[in-house]
Amino acid sequence: MLLQRVANQGIRLGTVFDRALARHPANLLILDHDLDVAPELGRRIAMAELADLVDDLASRLWAARIRPGDRVVVHKSDGFDIPLLAVAVARIGAVPVLLSPKLDGATVAELLRRAAPAYLLTDETKLTGSLPEGVGELADGVLLAAGTHPAGTALAELAGAPRVAPVTMPADHPSLVTHTSGTTGIPKMAVHTGWSLQARYRPQATIAALVRRREPLLLHVSFVHSRAISAMTLALSRGVPLIVLADDDPARAAELLTRFRPGVIEAHPNSFLRWEELADDPRRPLASVRYFSSTFDAIHPRTIRRMLAASDHRNPKFAQLYGQSETGPVVGRTYSRRWEPEHDGRCVGVPFPGMTDIRVVSVDGRPPTRESPGRIEARSDGRAITFLGEPERYAAQVEGGWWKMGDVGYRTRWGCLHLLDREVDVVPGFGSTLVAEDHLLARMGDLTEVIIVGTEGRPVPVVCTRDDKPLDLDAWQAAARGLPPMADPVHRRLADLPHTATTKIKRLELARALVAEGVGR
Repeated sequence: MLLQRVANQGIRLGTVFDRALARHPANLLILDHDLDVAPELGRRIAMAELADLVDDLASRLWAARIRPGDRVVVHKSDGFDIPLLAVAVARIGAVPVLLSPKLDGATVAELLRRAAPAYLLTDETKLTGSLPEGVGELADGVLLAAGTHPAGTALAELAGAPRVAPVTMPADHPSLVTHTSGTTGIPKMAVHTGWSLQARYRPQATIAALVRRREPLLLHVSFVHSRAISAMTLALSRGVPLIVLADDDPARAAELLTRFRPGVIEAHPNSFLRWEELADDPRRPLASVRYFSSTFDAIHPRTIRRMLAASDHRNPKFAQLYGQSETGPVVGRTYSRRWEPEHDGRCVGVPFPGMTDIRVVSVDGRPPTRESPGRIEARSDGRAITFLGEPERYAAQVEGGWWKMGDVGYRTRWGCLHLLDREVDVVPGFGSTLVAEDHLLARMGDLTEVIIVGTEGRPVPVVCTRDDKPLDLDAWQAAARGLPPMADPVHRRLADLPHTATTKIKRLELARALVAEGVGR
């Protein structure tokens, strides 16, 4: 799209920290954890220290004989050193391939095969834990970000390697590989160029422009998600102090929120759902927040209301971006306290003028409506250029420049996109499961999650409650009145549900487990 192409020279991932240091040398990074690659830096790190660390790591990777164009699969224990290592890999012209620490060993091995030839950058914990024995044989070499192992070389052994100058790759060259959530099986690996990353950065910068002050940003986004890279780049380029959480545990989040009082929070929808209880915390950890931002997935109206009500600001805003790993954000909108969800249902926003576009294609010959939703397709120059190792799978999702998002919905006469379901999660004859889940959460404050999945019989609602308290069945029956028929609710602990790297529930996996248990027949 035009405004994504104007003066687009690529994101230049490898020199992000150099440019941030030159523009805002006094800026800080604050962490809730120590970096595995440099624990001595502590949890308050100056921009000069970050830039030097990335330069040092890049030099060690060069000493390990990694060269421009090589692929480096980064799969290590969770921490902010994952994006730091990605920048270091890009700094020498190589291509970082980021795999979530939450992936099981068999999945990592399969993705490593697809990425071949590639190096594996991991750690002792992964090699002695979840990764299968002999995984190093799938790679050109194994490097360890922390610890030691006979199968690889520790980066610590390469300390003091001569510094090397940054390598600038063409803007249309692969710059980063991230994977999809994997809700329907083995994740796909999306290949981004410097140019496409900069193109998807533009809509996000448009939202960021609403924030006039350099208020601290608290970020909790999966470190292997492309949004983590763009959010980090955006914050540092603007001189915004960055507070990074590796864990969305409410108690841990409340402690950092109370101590540092950020003005902006960005997190996944399910993290905000977990943080609803912070609205009742007597320390008022959310009081300083002026802007909330949710990444790429639909969020429940109850959660938006709870966040906005917890702010002490006169007119706080909640921004929602809808998109996916393959496209970046394609539509967006903001909410205020005056918003009434009854008026616009699951409207997730409108396209960014001159940058993205959206259309909804009929699947039954009728104009797409709430009762007859169509297939959502998007157009953006921020789209990944292929799936690593699966080009035919990528080609199947593109039609005339339009990307099939895998969701169903409709657009109103005003252009607002309403997201109703994932295509694979549609329950025939039920209507929108997402709308029904919103309805139930809005009427039962003790619910912390509800997922309605299709089985061989009636749809099954799987519910989680605050502090795992027993479900109030009378309240459930009252809340479910008026909804399509469902099986009796199944109570589960939230921690026991299958999650993706971005905290989404794996609905198909959950449905298979319920069928195996004989639930819903």
